[in-house]
Amino acid sequence: MRSVPTILHLDMDAFFAAVEQAAKPSLRGKPVIVGGLGPRGVVSTASYEARIFGVHSAMPMGQARRLCPNAAYLAPRFSLYRDVSEAVMEILGGLSPLVEPLSLDEAFVDLEAGDALTEGSSSQAARAVGERLRKTIQETTGLSGSVGLAGSKMLAKIASEEAKPDGLIVIEPGTERDLLSPMSVRTLPGVGPATAEVLRRAGITTVGETVEAGEDELLRLLGRAHGTSLYAMANGWDDRPVIAERDAKSVSVEDTFDVDLTDRALVQAHVARLADRCVERLRAAGRSGRTVVIKVRSYDFSTLTRSETLRGPTDDAGVVREAAARLLDTVDTTAGVRLLGVGVSGLADFTQEDLFAQAQAEEQQRAHEHQRADAESADGTGPGGGATGDGHAEEGEPVPADRRWIPGRDVHHPDHGYGWVQGSGLGRVTVRFETPGSPPGRVRTYGVDDPALEPAGPQPLAAMARQERAGPLGRTGEPSQLSDPAIRPKSRSDADEDDGEAEVGGAAGGEDGADASAGGGTSSP
Repeated sequence: MRSVPTILHLDMDAFFAAVEQAAKPSLRGKPVIVGGLGPRGVVSTASYEARIFGVHSAMPMGQARRLCPNAAYLAPRFSLYRDVSEAVMEILGGLSPLVEPLSLDEAFVDLEAGDALTEGSSSQAARAVGERLRKTIQETTGLSGSVGLAGSKMLAKIASEEAKPDGLIVIEPGTERDLLSPMSVRTLPGVGPATAEVLRRAGITTVGETVEAGEDELLRLLGRAHGTSLYAMANGWDDRPVIAERDAKSVSVEDTFDVDLTDRALVQAHVARLADRCVERLRAAGRSGRTVVIKVRSYDFSTLTRSETLRGPTDDAGVVREAAARLLDTVDTTAGVRLLGVGVSGLADFTQEDLFAQAQAEEQQRAHEHQRADAESADGTGPGGGATGDGHAEEGEPVPADRRWIPGRDVHHPDHGYGWVQGSGLGRVTVRFETPGSPPGRVRTYGVDDPALEPAGPQPLAAMARQERAGPLGRTGEPSQLSDPAIRPKSRSDADEDDGEAEVGGAAGGEDGADASAGGGTSSP
């Protein structure tokens, strides 16, 4: 524990939803829900306007629609979220060389390692840095973030949670016990529903009661490892350092299907497709792996995992496909499969190729392509296996990927400019034409096969576009005197992106699981 609150935790407020509101003027001040739009999708992020109705992250999308039927339901746009995240991480890099990103929207910063504390190492100086940081983020991105400052990582994160939305809280060293005592035991990291239930049965519901129970009682209830760590956290003891770089331990992908898969050949084809996607991410991260893992969730939510360790690390798609297929042979899927996943762990920076597998690669690839085509034509959705926006394709034909009009998708029309899909169905697609810097735009409807309507990339947020024209900002919001930040944002492998997709749920991690109902759940102008 430090004697000065120099560990900072930043958590952007309702990040995905806030980015969508900043990008779509007509949605500002209205409930926005981002996530997998298929029947089995889950909420990734809900705006604060939607949270009033009881919607929260990880809630099934069907339940969210019942609670807040007039919200805008949008598929995620991870490329835009990454762009905004990189801008925020660059600002944090100007405060200290020790920045530990936890996800796209939150990070720890060790202020002692940088030169941000220009007024000396004190609580007042740390608070001033936090206030400048919030102002700079607002000016650079147009978004708000909550800041917590404390003498440890655990307390800084708790402080940022208490500061939400758009606030700042400093926990003075020495006040930890008084602050934590009345809080629910669920506030402590690592205490989930199961642990909380064990403690509740023992009469422990608050952090203060956890301390009073004593370490011996916690060891008896939870075991040595968990009991010891919980007792330390309840007392506010946390000496973990801020780590600037953290290696990914595994790379994985998974799909949730709108309709349970019972056809064995179709299950095999999807596993092969997932293996290919996993290897693509592995190669993009410049890594190889030695252990192949598959995950199979049945219709009743029972989940099985199987793994196989290879003779050496590989990034060969054929080798991973073969291993995944062998693992699948050990699993009974006749009752119906709700979710499939393929992952690779035991990561390395080199490969030790299986020469026999390489010799068979061409033959395996041909067979796999036939399987993949069968899977896509059988479920009529193309890659991803979930429901899509209306593509108006002939019955039995997969809808082309560039004609899936998913709510929230960016489009361009030669006469009306850039806009986004508000909803689609019955052979029609509704588009609202507006950009981040424009007033709320008009809504127009087209046939889904209208050749003038084309997919487009996301437009930069208005504040970021202004900053790009004006030049980079320093820590105080003034034009920076440095040509580069102190550090560049931490590079992100596609393994990290998979976490975001897993949160979203729905088929193919979100976008392929779009809802096909007209209007897409978006409210009227």
